[in-house]
Parts: sequence; structure tokens; C-alpha cells
Amino acid sequence: MSLQSLALIENWPVPTAAAGVVRADGTVLGTHGPVGHRFPLASVTKPLAAYAALVAYEEGAVELDEPAGPPGSTVRHLLAHTSGLAFDEHRVTAAPGERRLYSNAGFEQLGDHIAKATDIPFAEYLRQAVLEPLGMTSTSLDGSPAKDGVSTVEDLLRFAAEVQAPRLLDPRTVAAAMTVQYPGTKGVLPGYGHQNPNDWGLGFEIRDGKSPHWTGSSSSARTFGHFGQSGTFLWIDPDAGAAGVALTDRAFGPWAIEAWPVFTDAVLGELRG
Repeated sequence: MSLQSLALIENWPVPTAAAGVVRADGTVLGTHGPVGHRFPLASVTKPLAAYAALVAYEEGAVELDEPAGPPGSTVRHLLAHTSGLAFDEHRVTAAPGERRLYSNAGFEQLGDHIAKATDIPFAEYLRQAVLEPLGMTSTSLDGSPAKDGVSTVEDLLRFAAEVQAPRLLDPRTVAAAMTVQYPGTKGVLPGYGHQNPNDWGLGFEIRDGKSPHWTGSSSSARTFGHFGQSGTFLWIDPDAGAAGVALTDRAFGPWAIEAWPVFTDAVLGELRG
């Protein structure tokens, strides 16, 4: 099966784009574009970093509810963007658990916390815990765990297959990662404005009833994933039994707000076909 809908990326106003769709059993249903091309991920780095954090949790290096980040905050708060840290600055702007303040600084403090707990630099821990076991040989973290990952569609399809049918983690841990943490928390979804509630799991954004949204109008409420300011996204739709990845080299903006949902709806429509 080769999904015709993936060819929609040809119409995107971007220099380079690649996309793919994978089932839980690892079957790649289709790809389009240079799937081996390495793109900066921006915030699509966060789900990879979160997965490494969850491996550290399962290995007993950290606990989800141990102190991490600003006073009163925990590993769980950092993963769920409720630590109270500002977006890109290491300063506190709210009490932990009070608001969903999307925070790169929070993921940087998470990376530092895990590096200290494991005595391994976070980029190396991510490589050993996630990238190497999944065969993600074209993926690297070249700086901040919040935004400095570089990867390919090929590698992210491997990751998306893993999240759907976990081998590196207990499925119950992944189920927690796609379950709303601190339900009812309001906040801003970057690029899409204020959301009430602004639901988030452990490192993964949860679609629920958000509107507008970067996924499709036909995406299930259980869809979870992440998009990046470098014009990248990864979604996993448990109801569709599939995950979609698209990487580009044009910054997120009005073009993406318009093009991405149409693309996702076309893919889901073809899957239901």
C-alpha cells in the first residue's frame, strides 16, 4: 500500500519536505520525498527527550514525582509543562501545577537533572537509551533537549512505531505519557493561542478538543504528538492505528496552519478508505 495523500507535500511552499506513515507493527504504509534527509526538528526533539526521561524512570535513575527544576516542581511537572518556568528563560512565572506554561527551559532543566542522576551527558543518554536501540542512526541531539535534535523521516518512523507498540518501555509507562497530566490546566499552545484546557501528557501534546489545531479535523481526540517551529510534526492517532511524520526546512507559520490539517485529513481518509 502506498499512500497517494503523502504527495500533497509537493504543494507545500517549502524548499524541501519529506513525509511518511507507519503502523504500530512497524509497517511503513508510505513515504514521500527525501526520507533520509536530516532536518532540524525544533520542538519535535521533545518527545525523543521525554522518551529518554521515561527510560531513566524505568531504570530507577529518577522518579516522576521527585524534585526537579524550580522549587516545588518535579520531573513530572517538567515533562508536562507545568513547572512554572518561562518559555525560554530559566525564571519562574507561576507556581508548579498551576498553569500549562510551555517551556523550553523546563526541558533543559529536565535534561540536566537526568544527566546528573545518570552521570551521563543527556545527549549521550538519549543516544544509548533510545536512538541506538531503535536503529535511529541519522538522529542526534546537538544542544538543547528542548529543540536541538536533528533527524530523518526514516528514523522518526522507527520512533513512531516504538511509541505505538513499545519495546523499550513498559506499555503502561507510554499509556501514562499519552494521558492528560494535571487535567483542566489552561495555557497557550504556541502558534495556536490560548487553550482551555491545554492538555498535555508526559512530553507529548494531546489533541483532545483543541481547535484550531495542527492535526486534522478528523484526527481523534486521543491523537498525541508534537510539532516544531522548524516546520516539522509527528502525530500518533491510536484510533487510526497509525502515526504520521512530516519534516520541512521552512519555519512554521501561516502556510503550515493551512497545509498541515488538510494533509492529515487526507492521510486519515485514505487509511479509512
